[in-house]
Amino acid sequence: MSVIDKILQSKTTAFSFELLPPLKGNSIDSVYRTIDTLREFDPKYINITTHRSEMVYRELPNGLFERVAERHRPGTVAIAAAIQNKYKIPVVPHVLCSGFTESETEYVLMDLQFLGIQDLLLLRGDKARHDKSFIPTGHEHATDLQKQVNAFNQGFFLDGSKMKKQDAPFSYGMACYPEKHEEAPNMASDLYWAKQKVDAGASYLVTQMFFDNQKYFDFVAECREADIHVPIIPGIKPITLMSQLTALPKIFHVDYPEALSSELAKCKTDAEATEVGVEWCTLQARDLKEQGVPSIHFYSMMATQSVKRVAESVY
Repeated sequence: MSVIDKILQSKTTAFSFELLPPLKGNSIDSVYRTIDTLREFDPKYINITTHRSEMVYRELPNGLFERVAERHRPGTVAIAAAIQNKYKIPVVPHVLCSGFTESETEYVLMDLQFLGIQDLLLLRGDKARHDKSFIPTGHEHATDLQKQVNAFNQGFFLDGSKMKKQDAPFSYGMACYPEKHEEAPNMASDLYWAKQKVDAGASYLVTQMFFDNQKYFDFVAECREADIHVPIIPGIKPITLMSQLTALPKIFHVDYPEALSSELAKCKTDAEATEVGVEWCTLQARDLKEQGVPSIHFYSMMATQSVKRVAESVY
């Protein structure tokens, strides 16, 4: 059963969360600890992030430097398989344009299909750390990546050759932005591309994190007016650090409501910021659930215990 079917068949607001693969050289134990902490809330699926390679300069024995690609969080496909095997919980690995060639993407799709993983989240991904703007390695837009996945689902490889045996097609979701993507000129443009994603086969949309529920509800209303009728899954995150008062708006291009920012500004320690974050996220989640959203997706990076406290109050 696909993730979208699980969401649609859930009798109440579903619960899901996102995981990061461990840094290179670390074990999978931290991933398992997060799952063990949150599995009591019956997650309908777990998202596994993918991270692009970054270009670094490595010194050679002769004193010269070579520019090489290095990934700090490898293993998304393997971790997704390990989780699905160990916990029997559906996994949704991210598949990115950023940092991946079309050929590399094709091999990722083949590997996932061999493993019986049939759900994906298709994303463009962020620019490379040292680039001023996004520079395509393969696909330029998430909708281009979507075309490749659609062709794969229809049994065709990149070179146009036909698969000898066609397995079950991938089901996938894609991203949307209640406060507008940073590169979109206006909300109308953002809605246009959201509709393109849905019309081309995205079975649901999941939002960038937000801290003002009204912006989510307004966005959903605008989507419905634009004839976008798939589930729109709200993504939320509890704040855990004082530094996130300025860091999260800068990184994710989201706004804090004045009531939240003023409370965070009063915090003297990260522990105080964590309490504010749990309280605010709990209010968000309760409101979203009361309004009947199909699912709530939690961004749990550095916030597993906070997500647990929120879920204990809401689910």
